Amino acid sequence: MIMTQKHRGFLDFRREVALRRPVLERLQHYHEFEETLPLDKLQRQGARCMACGVPFCHGGCPLGNLIPEWNDATSQGNLERAALKLHATNNFPEILGRVCPAPCEEACVLNINDVPVTIKQIERHIGDFALQGGLKPQPAPKRTGYRVAIVGSGPAGLACAQQLARAGHDVTVFERDSAIGGLLRFGIPDFKLEKHILDQRLAQLAAEGVEFRPNVEVGKDVTLMQLRGQYHAVCLAVGATRPRDLPIEGRQLSGIVFAMEYLTRQNLAISGSPSMGDRLSAQGKRVVILGGGDTGSDCLGTALRQGAVSVVQLELFPQPPATKTAEMPWPWYPMVFRTSTSQEEGGERKFAIHTSRFVSDGAGRVQALETNKVRWVRGNDGTTRMEVIPESTETIPADLVLLAMGFVGVEPGAIFDEAGVQLTPKGTVGTDNPYQTNVEGIFCCGDARRGQSLVVWAVWEGRQSARQIDQWLQGRSFLPTAPGPLPPVAP
Repeated sequence: MIMTQKHRGFLDFRREVALRRPVLERLQHYHEFEETLPLDKLQRQGARCMACGVPFCHGGCPLGNLIPEWNDATSQGNLERAALKLHATNNFPEILGRVCPAPCEEACVLNINDVPVTIKQIERHIGDFALQGGLKPQPAPKRTGYRVAIVGSGPAGLACAQQLARAGHDVTVFERDSAIGGLLRFGIPDFKLEKHILDQRLAQLAAEGVEFRPNVEVGKDVTLMQLRGQYHAVCLAVGATRPRDLPIEGRQLSGIVFAMEYLTRQNLAISGSPSMGDRLSAQGKRVVILGGGDTGSDCLGTALRQGAVSVVQLELFPQPPATKTAEMPWPWYPMVFRTSTSQEEGGERKFAIHTSRFVSDGAGRVQALETNKVRWVRGNDGTTRMEVIPESTETIPADLVLLAMGFVGVEPGAIFDEAGVQLTPKGTVGTDNPYQTNVEGIFCCGDARRGQSLVVWAVWEGRQSARQIDQWLQGRSFLPTAPGPLPPVAP
């Protein structure tokens, strides 16, 4: 029995992760490729959790997940209890178990001088177990009579909607796109998150009373103040969807595309939707991706599956160190060199590269990028500046360039202007208390409020904003609140 050895499981059992399908096989399709561990092996991984007196994994996770509790239940093979403990703080574990970078594992006490518990893997398995059980709806026992509109159906909006519906409010989610899901549906490739998983969770929300209104663009089809007049409260969960551009010579050339447009069209093509026309295919093309983050990695995996001749991923900053340095103490998430599943599959990565101009083929299409190597120099005031290394110019051929350099806030426009909602200097929606905007009754959460961030942060924001809205409507709220993540490292 696993539990008889639980007190020394971290000594008796080694970390074991689920296998992934071979690269050559998974490049032939867009399905998920990570396998699952059998229950007996999963029990051993749960038994590695030390049930620390001070569980730092709680602080490493923005949701404050009860990780030792559901690890313990998993070690006993009691996945029903594990699922109850996991859903107490996490609306979408089957999704976060796939796409979250697992800062909780970096904060695991075992990670001080060993390897951490496979928290993310266990979370995914528990989430999938709950999916197989049908995700029983949890409708509120009574209705409050309050009506709330959520604008945007990404992870923040959906988490906010579910929490408010369970508090008894009548919730309507408005989405400008043709289907519900936001980033989860249109931004994340199917090989990381198959959409039938999202659909199962949406069916649960609908059964709990959430109404979905796709193909409605707030600010165009209906104004924000019209919604405010029809609902007791409105929450903006529109995301930080304005991409960072690169306004250099040749930017107007055909074949230079923002990463999210590329990923969205691909996801729509896989789903069979004709709403954005043909996908932007990399088949037979030399692809260059500007940006080394998650979005760039998703572009890489997609381009390889489409049959790109070559893919080069350029990063402006230098290659991170292979292991933690003194500036990256446990339990904070370290900025070390990592290889994503897409980067395992192929392509070339180059660091400390600056793109100076795009080169035309003479017919209005991009043909190459002119680049230089750079170094980052720290000044006496502690700031760093970029210096171009002389005589380091390189021309990189390209038929398709994907700009994956992050996002710079919300898309400004009628939705905010008409209602007088104030934006911050960094392009996000300004809030106080802390989720209400300067307009009474209009709230905001997710990337739109805090800027580009992780899906787990979006879920946390959605849950927290729901509590604030519930309290504003009723004077008090019984919705749970999370303690928040670990504080930042002092300079």
